[in-house]
Amino acid sequence: MTTDPTLRNDSDDLAATDDILVIGEALIDIVKKATGEQKEHPGGSPANVAITLARLGRPAHLLTWFGGDERGDLIAAHLNESHVHLVDGSQSAERTPTAQATLDHNGSAQYTFDIEWKIEADLENFPHTAAAIHVGSIAAVLEPGAQRAAEIIEERRDTATITYDPNIRPALMGEPDEVRPLVEGLVGQSDVIKASDEDLEWLYPELTPDDVASNWINLGAGIVVITKGGAGATANTANHRVDIDAPPVHVVDTVGAGDSFMGALLDGLADRGLLGAVQRETLHNIGQDALTEIVGHAVSVAAITVSRAGANPPWLTELPDPIDAPKA
Repeated sequence: MTTDPTLRNDSDDLAATDDILVIGEALIDIVKKATGEQKEHPGGSPANVAITLARLGRPAHLLTWFGGDERGDLIAAHLNESHVHLVDGSQSAERTPTAQATLDHNGSAQYTFDIEWKIEADLENFPHTAAAIHVGSIAAVLEPGAQRAAEIIEERRDTATITYDPNIRPALMGEPDEVRPLVEGLVGQSDVIKASDEDLEWLYPELTPDDVASNWINLGAGIVVITKGGAGATANTANHRVDIDAPPVHVVDTVGAGDSFMGALLDGLADRGLLGAVQRETLHNIGQDALTEIVGHAVSVAAITVSRAGANPPWLTELPDPIDAPKA
């Protein structure tokens, strides 16, 4: 358990100070704007989730795979500056992967990737008391690392809440019929799932988002949250559905928005003591008011992220004063 003084001290909720393990890619986003301007930023969906968690005061550990080259050192410094703990062995690749994000005039991004994904880090000394394990994006489907990620989820599910974000990347993931069984296998292991409406349209073109959410809950998920860009988000459980509007904001770009939403979603669950396998039944039966507050928090954090360039989620000190939200 970390004792970083920058972390939250929520003494009433032990899970809120437990370690959270994020598994997945860290890379360099090469962002090319519609104007032709090009800049490089550290990125990668799971890395952005870990950074969001750490900036919100949660003890976040990232299990990833990037190089010891100049770009890799940039990622390592960025993670360190945000107080993310890099799992030993994560910076062992021959070179650091990249994703070129080409932005349109609305700030939406299209990606092309140059990436290798492996897991060679040793988790023997990583605490088995981790409150949650998050996996998603490329790392959940790209071999050889995807199989090891699935094994870690299976090994740790008896002690940790499992969260998952498919974060579909068609350029890397193949055809929907090939990806769907992999996604549904992880859905069946997960307590909380965040997916965008664009993810669902690609995976299930014949189904409505509500139909997909219902199917995933039947597979075993407790909470399914569907993000809808500027239209906000919808959260579904077996008992409730809530719709949260996004606040009006000037969008600079959408890079990292979904990742900051996912990190804030985990943060909200931690704030209410809902992380850890011991809380699984309570989480799956979360009340409507608590669910509304948690998803509203995630929408607010994502709105800050889209208001500035690159994947740059807010720090805890940048958020409005917290509201005394209802427990589950």
